[in-house]
Amino acid sequence: MVVTKPALPTAPPKPSWDPRRPEPPFPWLRPTIRIRLTLLYGGMFLIAGIMLLSIIYLLAAQALNTGSDPLFKITGVTGGTNIKVASENCPAVNSNQTLDEFNAAIATCIDIQRRTALDNLLSRSLLALLGLAVIAFAFGYAMAGRVLAPLGRITRTARAVAGSDLSRRIELDGPDDELKELADTFDDMLERLQRAFTAQQRFVGNASHELRTPLAINRTLLEVHLSDPGAPVELQQLGKTLLATNERSEQLVEGLLLLARSDNQIVERKAVDLAEVASQAVDQVRAEADTNGVEIRGERAPVVVQGNGVLLERIALNLVQNAVRYNVPKEEVQREALPNKGGGGRREGGWVEVTTQAQHGQAIFVVSNTGPVVPAYEIDNLFEPFRRLRTERTGSDKGVGLGLSIARSVARAHGGHITAEPREGGGLVMRVTLPI
Repeated sequence: MVVTKPALPTAPPKPSWDPRRPEPPFPWLRPTIRIRLTLLYGGMFLIAGIMLLSIIYLLAAQALNTGSDPLFKITGVTGGTNIKVASENCPAVNSNQTLDEFNAAIATCIDIQRRTALDNLLSRSLLALLGLAVIAFAFGYAMAGRVLAPLGRITRTARAVAGSDLSRRIELDGPDDELKELADTFDDMLERLQRAFTAQQRFVGNASHELRTPLAINRTLLEVHLSDPGAPVELQQLGKTLLATNERSEQLVEGLLLLARSDNQIVERKAVDLAEVASQAVDQVRAEADTNGVEIRGERAPVVVQGNGVLLERIALNLVQNAVRYNVPKEEVQREALPNKGGGGRREGGWVEVTTQAQHGQAIFVVSNTGPVVPAYEIDNLFEPFRRLRTERTGSDKGVGLGLSIARSVARAHGGHITAEPREGGGLVMRVTLPI
């Protein structure tokens, strides 16, 4: 009887939509407050100018009396002989006209001159309005920038705070208006946040340092008792259990201390080859990988970053260790490697791929592995301290649950970030991006 093993569940499909807001194709066309205020100032000036121009045009037209009645009319000519009348501006007037024709021609010419004067007034006024509108928009843009300058300082300070620099303050000077009140409120919030984070880090650091001494004493005492060849078997078994528990507690304390240290910005930076760091992490995990039947592969191109070599090595070591420990179980590979009555094949063991490369001015460190299926909605939980995906990942032989939290904290301290994606068929793809 051939017992077929059920197929491993596949990873859930990735969403087809992008939850992040796409960036605009033309960032300079983004409707910022400054642009909107400029359009508001310029638009109001333009509307007021058009209204003023219309009123001036109507008053000028009424003053020039553009009606059909002439301003004067010749009723007769008394005295004089051989009178000749001619006008360069009014060719319709000549000496061979009767008085009625002469008066009509004069009225027509005067009406044309009035309309020409109004047209010139309108065209020149429109040109002047257009020029003033351009000046008004430029002036409004400059004034909007001056008015919104405090908001720019608030934004730059907020970005600096987002980079874990809680010591920055706005310290806005000027009149006691709404913007200064907003800046002072923001400074007060930053002050409280800095005190809270400083107290938290100080507590974790002090507690970790205080706990290391008794744990070291306990380890020494247990090792001394275990070295006694005359100790009973039960006592030796109990000592080994206590020693393993003590070792786990030491790992927890070291992890907390490193996590508190990596939350701060890296002050002293040196040139570190990320490929060398990754190779050292692979060498440290090689024996454990061979024991678990996990193959480590991948090309590591040299790429130099500025940072702390010890902390960067801890990132690489944590990621590679997790990739080896949370992989395809060796027992499962051995069971599937047994021949079936149907003449089945052999299944290869798990693997871990570690690569480094430079891409778009950034250093990329990628660790991929085979392993259990990880749902996409559980990815964020993996980076939380003491959070694990499922119950089988809580064993004491697989760490204390701080590895990914430390990796994310160290990456942020170096100005980078770390992301995780589920692989099809199981496993994860961990990607660390650091500035070069």
